[in-house]
Amino acid sequence: MATFSYRALQADGGMAEGLTEAASRPEAVRSLEAKGLRPVRVVEARTGASAALSSRAGGSAKAGSAGLPGFSLGGATVSSAELENFTRLLSSLLAAGVPLSRALTILGKEASSPAAAAKWQEIHGLVVDGMSLAQAMARSPDTFPKVYTAMVEAGEAGGFLDVVLAQIADFQAREKELRSKVLTAMIYPAVLLVMALVVLTVLLVFFIPKFQKVFTSVKGALPLVTQIIIAASDLLRSYGLLVLGGAVLGAFFLRTWIVSPAGRRIWEGLTLQAPVVGPLSARFAMARFCRMLGTLIGADVQLVQALNVARRSIGNQILVDAVARSIEQVQQGGRLGQSLAECPTLFSGSVMEMISVAEESGRLDVELIRIANVTESELDRRLKTAVALAEPLLLFLIAGFIGFIFIGMLLPVFSLQDYIK
Repeated sequence: MATFSYRALQADGGMAEGLTEAASRPEAVRSLEAKGLRPVRVVEARTGASAALSSRAGGSAKAGSAGLPGFSLGGATVSSAELENFTRLLSSLLAAGVPLSRALTILGKEASSPAAAAKWQEIHGLVVDGMSLAQAMARSPDTFPKVYTAMVEAGEAGGFLDVVLAQIADFQAREKELRSKVLTAMIYPAVLLVMALVVLTVLLVFFIPKFQKVFTSVKGALPLVTQIIIAASDLLRSYGLLVLGGAVLGAFFLRTWIVSPAGRRIWEGLTLQAPVVGPLSARFAMARFCRMLGTLIGADVQLVQALNVARRSIGNQILVDAVARSIEQVQQGGRLGQSLAECPTLFSGSVMEMISVAEESGRLDVELIRIANVTESELDRRLKTAVALAEPLLLFLIAGFIGFIFIGMLLPVFSLQDYIK
């Protein structure tokens, strides 16, 4: 018999810690579950920290032998819909009193895809092997975002994991709906842009050469506009594939640069300064921050811990750094509403005033979620307005480019008699 130290959730939501004896770690987990506890961490007490490390390594090896992602699935990934379904079902199972390990086993059997089933089994193996749920999820950042694992960690520490998981699922659903609205709104402008590129390519490749034959037989200098159009046509016909390859290569290097820490910071700064996109991005980040913070405070997470989790949901590193300075003021005893003045790009004066009043009245969680709802409704209206303005603007640009080409081709025709004389 070996002695295991454990940390588990009680039926009333509290956190229990202690020692138990069992022949093996799985038997210790089953023993705790039989007592109505939900094991969060189970490690062999006599080996201390080294046992925890070895158990994690053993969990990884066990997961690998079971044919988990990275070993047999290759590039298979878990979709956002599967993650949302997993989060909601896990919350429901835990709220019904099902032990964590058993709930993960059930979800692994009922997964809708092999990739999801393998991932949930991997999480189950790591949890049974002694890791907390947040630690197990943190080993798969491609499936569980940092904000997700941070909220799970807060729920485990406070003993309300089922509540936090339900709120994560709701948050995921709202994020998905808002993202769907953005994508839907951008479909028509994107189609117009593709049509414009196709029309311009056809004009430069097939239409301009017919005029060019006439112009070359006429002596005299062509207008500058016509010379530019003919040069663009020659370039596209002679080096079209090279131009396309250069554009693809440039897009690849641009994406690589944006993903890098330095490039991402510069890109995010330029995005915030953009005329229309900047304010929309800042308002979207503010709505996410307020909803996340209100959700965590409503789940009884401490304010500083909730702020540290919520700031990760902003998405823009410049704004994240600004909020980090506000958190330092809160840690030093400052009020939340006053400390958020450090980030005027993210929080307007009216929003900070509403947060200050809600903080004084003890309704901070409710007010933050209300601000998020109002801001998302405002974003929806602004997005529709921006798309409504983008459509005629793109049509105007298409007409302008086509008109520019036709005028450039017709100018020499008007003076053709002078060239002949």
